[in-house]
Amino acid sequence: MIVLTVFAVLLAVLFVVLGVSKLLALPRMRELATHAGFSVAAYRGIGALEVAGAAGLLIGLTVPLLGASAGVGLLLLLAGAVVTHVRNGDGVRELAPAVVCAVLVAGYLAALGLSS
Repeated sequence: MIVLTVFAVLLAVLFVVLGVSKLLALPRMRELATHAGFSVAAYRGIGALEVAGAAGLLIGLTVPLLGASAGVGLLLLLAGAVVTHVRNGDGVRELAPAVVCAVLVAGYLAALGLSS
């Protein structure tokens, strides 16, 4: 249970920071949106999904099915990020954050499965 809690809190903080940055359309996020080929509005939508996923991970500590759903949703979002980076010809430096986050979310889902 401790590992699950650590994963959930770590990922929630990470995705809240990323999501809120996108929602606020901070200058760096505007640059990333343009580079990825997204409008700022679409990038804000991704940010909203990230914040919702973060909330789902935390609620998942008491409602495991919701945590699992949030984890799968975030994993799908990260798969989309990886595809976007590959299509844009981005290098390892740009691709690594999405891959690392995906591995962490997969770890959360594994911990959730083991705690059931």
